[in-house]
Amino acid sequence: MGNNVVGETVFFSVVIPTYNRKPILEKCLKALEVQKLSASSSVTGYEIVLVDDGSTDGTLEWLEAHKAEFPHVRTFCQDHQGPAAARNLGVEKALGDTIIFIDSDLVVTENFLQAHADALVQGKEKLGSDRFFTYGAVINTCNFDNPTSEPYKITDFSAAFFATGNVAIPKHWLEEAGLFDTRFQLYGWEDLELGVRLKQLGLKLMKCPDAVGYHWHPPFSLEQVPRLIDKEIQRGRMGVLFYQKHPTWEVRMMIQMTWLHRLLWGILSLNGILNERTMAPFLQWLIHLGKPQLALEIARIFLNWYNVKGVYEAYVQMQKAT
Repeated sequence: MGNNVVGETVFFSVVIPTYNRKPILEKCLKALEVQKLSASSSVTGYEIVLVDDGSTDGTLEWLEAHKAEFPHVRTFCQDHQGPAAARNLGVEKALGDTIIFIDSDLVVTENFLQAHADALVQGKEKLGSDRFFTYGAVINTCNFDNPTSEPYKITDFSAAFFATGNVAIPKHWLEEAGLFDTRFQLYGWEDLELGVRLKQLGLKLMKCPDAVGYHWHPPFSLEQVPRLIDKEIQRGRMGVLFYQKHPTWEVRMMIQMTWLHRLLWGILSLNGILNERTMAPFLQWLIHLGKPQLALEIARIFLNWYNVKGVYEAYVQMQKAT
């Protein structure tokens, strides 16, 4: 980047909501403590604003016992209210002019902050304003010991406009848009819904592929299926709340509330014949072969069918209520 424009300095507040994620949170925070900033960096400093959303796994006690290892971390806590409320509290407490959102199961590379900073400077030069945010790359991995060793895969591609997995944005735009809607208490959509409001304010998305985060999740197993089904049903319900706020065709497409999705996932699941019970032996066989990721992609056939059905059930309930 060489010479930054005078006055183009940035202080980052990395806002992280967490809930019962202590083992991977440790790796997440350690990676943020060893950031390498270039000699000519526009970054004057950074803080990590960690919001504990009512964890019951000893996260706060562990942080207290190890606080010397995490000089950049400031911790806040709330009763369990979900990530939207946790991120809002984080933004409210943030001292920085620029917010970076990541999740507590994301492990970043050492040039992560510098990459976002460079992209912010370039974006400002290109657009002549700060009406944009930078969006880094997220690579999914189930390698706990060495999460950053995973290569980028086609399934890591995201078409989302604004997703909180890895994004940097001037704080004042979040405040102007009205922050996250805390009615999104179940799983899903609270970040994309805020994205719709940011788009309405004229914000642009700037891709920042050099700011890489590795999103860790345990390898897929059949024990996870009931929880994953529950998540899809929750996502369906929250999708209808999203549509209630923004009744557009684009949102209908996002939440899969169209006859096309109903037809597609109905056909793919053979109208529900391919489900968690009938597919269990095949999925177990793939897991046994050491292909848990492939098994998960195939399980998405019936998981998505639950999502589509969940959307329609929630929509019918909403219409009855109104």
